[in-house]
Amino acid sequence: MIVKYFTAAICGILLTTTPLFAQDARIGKSDLFIQDQLKLVSSEFSFTEGCSADKVGNVFFTDQPNDKLWKYGTDGKLSIVLDKTGRANGTFFDKKGNLILCADEKGELWSLDKKGKVKVIAKGFEGKQLNGPNDAWIDKAGNLFFTDPYYQRDYWTRTKPDLPKQSVYMVPRASAKVILAADSLNQPNGICGSPDGKLLYVADAGAGKIYRYDINKSGALSGKVLFINRGSDGMTLDEKGNIYLTGNGITIYNKAGKEIGQIKIPGTSNVCFGGANKKMLFVTAKKSIYTIPMTVKGVE
Repeated sequence: MIVKYFTAAICGILLTTTPLFAQDARIGKSDLFIQDQLKLVSSEFSFTEGCSADKVGNVFFTDQPNDKLWKYGTDGKLSIVLDKTGRANGTFFDKKGNLILCADEKGELWSLDKKGKVKVIAKGFEGKQLNGPNDAWIDKAGNLFFTDPYYQRDYWTRTKPDLPKQSVYMVPRASAKVILAADSLNQPNGICGSPDGKLLYVADAGAGKIYRYDINKSGALSGKVLFINRGSDGMTLDEKGNIYLTGNGITIYNKAGKEIGQIKIPGTSNVCFGGANKKMLFVTAKKSIYTIPMTVKGVE
């Protein structure tokens, strides 16, 4: 069932501005944020994931076990956008304002328009079902990249993958054809890219590594290098080229791959920038969602 795209705020969910952690001078001090400004928005979910912001700063995120898509508005209100999402995990907005959903129930990619209409835009690779689209990113040219790891779900009837490898794929602009982009990975998960469309970052959760690729004019990937020697689930970039990794709170690395700060939050899974000025960092963390103001803007 599709509910109205912009529904009223869900009653009974209270926001709190109480600081959750004291500043840790060893790892938390940074000119990018103040730890005491971290805010718990809500803990009303089963497992939050897949956050991304629209053009005005509203953040959309998934509660995968409950098969729901939520919106956290710039007005601070929470609402349900979609109550059957194909068990969506990662999300990303395209240039037209459609929300791309990684619907892993049947290994599909969905597009949700502003009127709440769903369209399946890609599924399968070489006649076989995808493992479980996990996270997505779209480059300047409109090419859609997504990761396809295999995590056995309790709602699946299948018990093994159709595909022999867990890979990164690309759906070229204005196409429904799924093309292999990178397959020399253990278990790709988080994905994001530079605003100029030249660099792609992929978190190999199975190997515990972050790799960086060059994106060629055709959308093909080349020049794979180890960027950070640790893994991540979701991740995002800011305007300075700093990359934000999840797992142990939110760990921030500069564009040279050096750690420059850590926001202390328990059990993080995904992260994005939102808010009216795109300076609010939004974090999904198990049953909870958090926000913290930043001194830099996001780029996605």
